[in-house]
Amino acid sequence: MHQIGVVGLSYRHAGVDEVARFALPKADLGVRLPALRDLLRASEVLYVGTCNRVEVLFATSDGSPAGDSRRDVFRALTGRDPHAGEATRILRAWTGEAAVEHLFLVACGLDSAQAGEQEIAVQLRGAWEAARSAHASGPILDRLVGEALGMANRVHRLEAGVRAPSLADLAADRVLLHLAGKPETVALVGVSPMTKRCAMALHRAGVPLLIVNRTLQAAEEFAETVGGRALPLDEFRAAPPDVSGLVLAAGGGEPVLDTAALGLLARATRAPLIIDFGVPPNVDPDAARLAGLARVGMNDLIQAAQERRLAQLMRLAPVRAAIDERLTRLRGDLATRAIGRRLADLRGTFEQIAAEEVDRALAAELRGLDGSQREVLQRLGSTVARRLAHLPLAGLRAAAAHASADAVDAFFREAKLRRPGAGTDDDKR
Repeated sequence: MHQIGVVGLSYRHAGVDEVARFALPKADLGVRLPALRDLLRASEVLYVGTCNRVEVLFATSDGSPAGDSRRDVFRALTGRDPHAGEATRILRAWTGEAAVEHLFLVACGLDSAQAGEQEIAVQLRGAWEAARSAHASGPILDRLVGEALGMANRVHRLEAGVRAPSLADLAADRVLLHLAGKPETVALVGVSPMTKRCAMALHRAGVPLLIVNRTLQAAEEFAETVGGRALPLDEFRAAPPDVSGLVLAAGGGEPVLDTAALGLLARATRAPLIIDFGVPPNVDPDAARLAGLARVGMNDLIQAAQERRLAQLMRLAPVRAAIDERLTRLRGDLATRAIGRRLADLRGTFEQIAAEEVDRALAAELRGLDGSQREVLQRLGSTVARRLAHLPLAGLRAAAAHASADAVDAFFREAKLRRPGAGTDDDKR
């Protein structure tokens, strides 16, 4: 696992505005991911961007241990060199097993603002698909992300019958409180995991819904599932209908609604409450304030979620134990895979030495044996070789999982297994 690295930031130590500075537009990932991989001198790379985190997962190109790549990631995501100490102050880095552990915690929702939420697994899968489409992911990250999503699915099975918490539920609660039981329309801008979950909660409460999206077809398909209407984003911007609530989670680096659109929304019968999941914000906070509209952003929702976090983590304690167990197994699997060819060569060397010793004996002191006796002796030599090889092979598998790569390399370098009669460099001096 030593070649794996993660660099990024999240709500845990940075504000949403800080996270937004490092976010990449989804439309740019096809070009930016290969460039990011080259800048990091990595063989594989994956970018995860959500409403409260931006992280880059990578694997080194030559199998060497991942180092501190915060300056490179800072430069790649912001387009400028960091000031002295800026990258290490803002970004966090994990390497080796700690990086894989972090990936598992994220996938299972244990690192989320709303502990245990399941939308992150969907977002991680989307990030993986984007990396594969850009030819930036390969066998190492495919294996790790697949394992992480497998753990997330296991968590979902463990939690069967228990409704997982979500920031979208907090958003729906805020909207319902604002509506105060009145059957007034709520618009949801963007078809994303967050707006979908929020829409389902509002639909169950009997709230009329308007689904708004850049692509009308996607809006129409989702609107059918929640009994709502659909509208293209451009039309909504130009002439927004009367809505009492507005939930936004649309991609892009610029605000989705400008000052003019907000001014039109403010003229509704009752000024709508804005819930903004966007990172960067889909609605500029200052523009909303000038229009006289109340806006709840990610910082507000995260703060509300933190009040429930401890109770959720206690409930998810078995998940933490399952992650530790899987990490132990994965450590052994990956370590054995990394030295698999060398183990096979070592086993072959033992068998070759035994075969040559048997052939030497059969040509000399045992040359009088008949055919069947020779065959028995050859089988015996092969069996003894395999049994003798088992001890170092088992030891190396264990060492590879727990020791450094240098320690394993030292064994192969110093073992100097050779054919009988062949001298080492030391013998020739």
